[in-house]
Amino acid sequence: MIVNKMKNIALLVVGIFFTQSTFAQNIEFKNSNFKSDKEGLKLAKENIKFADNFRDNAIIEMLAMHDAELLYSQAIFYYQKAQSFNSNNAELNYKIGSCMLFTNKKEDAFSFLKKADSLSTNFPNDFLFYKGMCFQLDSEFGKAIEQFELFRNLAKKKELELFEMLAKKYINECNSAIDILSQTQRIWVDNLSLNTEYDDWSPCLSADGDLLLFTSNRPNENSANDIGSYDQDIYYSNKKSRKFKSIFPLSELNSSSDDVSGGLSYDGQRLLIFKEEDGNTDVYESELNGKYWGAVNRKMGKKSRGGNTDKNETFASFDPPDIKVYYITDGGHSGNKNIYFSGVMNRERNIWGKGQSAGVVNTKFQEGSVYIHPDGKTMYFSSKGHNTLGGYDIFVSYVDDLGHWGKPINLGYPINTPYDDLFYSATASGRYAFIASNRAGGKGGLDIYKVTYWGADKPMTADFEDQLMASIASPVSDNSVAEPITVEEKSLTVFKGKIIDAITKNSIAADIEITINSTGEVYTTLKSNSSTGKFLLSLPAGKNYGITVAADGYLFHSENFDLPKGDGFNLVNKDIELKNIKVGSNITLRNVFFNTGKWDVKSDSYAELDRLVALLSDISSLKIEISGHTDNVGSVSFNELLSQRRADAVVSYLVGKGVDKKRLSAKGYGQSKPVDSNNTAEGRALNRRTEFEIIEN
Repeated sequence: MIVNKMKNIALLVVGIFFTQSTFAQNIEFKNSNFKSDKEGLKLAKENIKFADNFRDNAIIEMLAMHDAELLYSQAIFYYQKAQSFNSNNAELNYKIGSCMLFTNKKEDAFSFLKKADSLSTNFPNDFLFYKGMCFQLDSEFGKAIEQFELFRNLAKKKELELFEMLAKKYINECNSAIDILSQTQRIWVDNLSLNTEYDDWSPCLSADGDLLLFTSNRPNENSANDIGSYDQDIYYSNKKSRKFKSIFPLSELNSSSDDVSGGLSYDGQRLLIFKEEDGNTDVYESELNGKYWGAVNRKMGKKSRGGNTDKNETFASFDPPDIKVYYITDGGHSGNKNIYFSGVMNRERNIWGKGQSAGVVNTKFQEGSVYIHPDGKTMYFSSKGHNTLGGYDIFVSYVDDLGHWGKPINLGYPINTPYDDLFYSATASGRYAFIASNRAGGKGGLDIYKVTYWGADKPMTADFEDQLMASIASPVSDNSVAEPITVEEKSLTVFKGKIIDAITKNSIAADIEITINSTGEVYTTLKSNSSTGKFLLSLPAGKNYGITVAADGYLFHSENFDLPKGDGFNLVNKDIELKNIKVGSNITLRNVFFNTGKWDVKSDSYAELDRLVALLSDISSLKIEISGHTDNVGSVSFNELLSQRRADAVVSYLVGKGVDKKRLSAKGYGQSKPVDSNNTAEGRALNRRTEFEIIEN
């Protein structure tokens, strides 16, 4: 009696699924209905047979929590061929609608299921399941839960066993969504004008904020594939009048197969992409050579010898020290897409360590994208697990003192919706981001959206809204409820500028090395752009950094940055002039340190002095004078003595490292040669310095 009652309720609910539906005639694919076009009927039935095979396999993959979008898309392609012959068949409309729920055309599923409902009330039990998904997409969470529960009550035992995990998941999502959507947030999400009816996704913003890099399967010079889709290509757009309008293909990287942008190095000189080779996808890297991207090479080692394996590795992100790469792989839990990382062991030989799970951010469902913020402590990623609103949601995780990623936090509405929301790409300050979503109201498929945070203003030493990436046209120019997201001031310093010849002002391609002075450890290395000399790097707070710049034929330059923990967000914009190696050229050793009133060389000076040793070793003809300088605090005689002893101490260090003493001389100038005013603390700090001058070459 109870079962019959539930079936009667089910029929009633099907009848009122869409209140605007009006019953029309359901036309079966029978000879009697198409007497004048039997060949057309035969072809339509063959297409349905092809489509059913794809759909059956897609359902198997979907119920195993695997990504089945391609299979569903293939099914839709053949179903729509039959649909063009006969659009008034209830079963066909039901099948098309059910398939679309698992693609980037989710919004279109509504119309097909509505039409199916208007043509018939005789559907399998899983029709209730798909109806629940439609209500969930439409934010009708109460109605969605009713449909999922009704399906669970009516489904046969074996059918329920197959769908039970997803049904429970969707019910939990609906319950979580009610709470998450109740949170009010000062966030704007705007659709970009560059979007099309095709998939536009994987957005990345340029360093100067005037260029957007993204991937799209819009029509291109290649032919469409056997299901009518074009291959994925990488595109870019330059901002004009504060908007991205004109679109250009990134021709030097696009090929006749799929080319998908992934992550960018924080110096803006390297781009991670993924592409298929030998039956699966791997992560590749391209370097920016002047104005153009170079040929791609496999990143993270060879197959089965590093991060790249015989599974599919896709979207990737550098971490700021440039030691690890985070990426998505389907070699994770039960073949699902998870976030892994691999570390470089030998850069010259491209040897990388075996991929490792990123920990608590991974689930038994799918993870879709990953991005490590330049602060090195923040991971943005998309997932179908955790407490999503439905589909993929975007989460944030913060690293703890032990280097483990913490419990993910849902970014909430309007960033996340019941649709798929992916590819969060934050600006350096954290106030803007770009995402991709197939939410309702877009232009079709995945669209790119700009996220703007309108939280309370916070004091910042600079207003820098740029993600760390090179320009192409102008190079480098658990079911807990989420708390409302607020914009946190990122604790990092962005250092950008260009390397130029001190005399000619021409751009220089130079090597830049960042060292942690307390340990002498190299934090990261990068190069200035070979065409413009521009560079860009980010330094997380909490350390004292030494930065050196070197180029063939020039004296090296050094800078020192002391970034206390919690120092906030800063921007340093500075052009660096390098001097030719000729007699009379001199350089200040910014990272040579002494205690106040003392002349013993401190250990955190060794990395700087070792670079000078290397210079003298490389150019054996150089003879130099080491000079010590002080501010005007203290007597003239004391400052002369102090500066002489400091110069002598540096010479002693160089001799101890094997430099011929005949090539070195030491001179203390005391306070006699200031480079800045002694009336300020900053000026006195600049006057306390150690220099060397080339006296013979």
